[in-house]
Order: sequence, then structure tokens, then C-alpha cells
Amino acid sequence: MSEVSANRILNNPVYRHLIEQRDALAFTLSACVLVLFYGFILLIAFAPEVLTTPIAADSVIPWGILIGVGVIVGSIVLTGIYVFQANSKFDPMIDELLRDASK
Repeated sequence: MSEVSANRILNNPVYRHLIEQRDALAFTLSACVLVLFYGFILLIAFAPEVLTTPIAADSVIPWGILIGVGVIVGSIVLTGIYVFQANSKFDPMIDELLRDASK
């Protein structure tokens, strides 16, 4: 890519909008992941009795298993949200930028 094309992309308002949207989404999803993982670790550290309590009186499954699975599923969902946004919003914006830069 030539320097002229690179400058065209960097000065394009679509590029600035793309960066703002991507950064906002990345910050939000990163914060969610941190809350999930560190919340789980803090729960282990400060309230382990919650994790060892069975989910029902006659159950052998503790809350810790369900919460741990929830952390994993939550991470997968957050990854899916980013991939969906990248494919549906960011990729078309990138395609538009590349078309404009190649003119």
C-alpha cells in the first residue's frame, strides 16, 4: 500500500468512526470479561461457602460448578458478540475504506 493510500485511509472520517466504534466495543467487552473472571476469583477468595453450597437440598451439584460454567459460557458469548459486530459492522466499513483508498 502506498503512502498516499495510507494517508487517504487515515484521514477518512469512516476510518475514525470505525476506530471509535471498535475501541468502544473492545473496552466494553474487556470490562465484562474482567468482571466475570475477577468476580469469580473474588468469590473463591472471600466467599468459598457460596461455591460449595448445593443448588438444591437433595443435589450433589454445588453452585461453584454452575458459576464456573457460567463464566466460560459468558466468555464464549462475549466473543460471539465481538465476532458478530466485526463481521456485520466493521468488515463492511473496512471494505469501504479500501475501495476509497484504491481510487
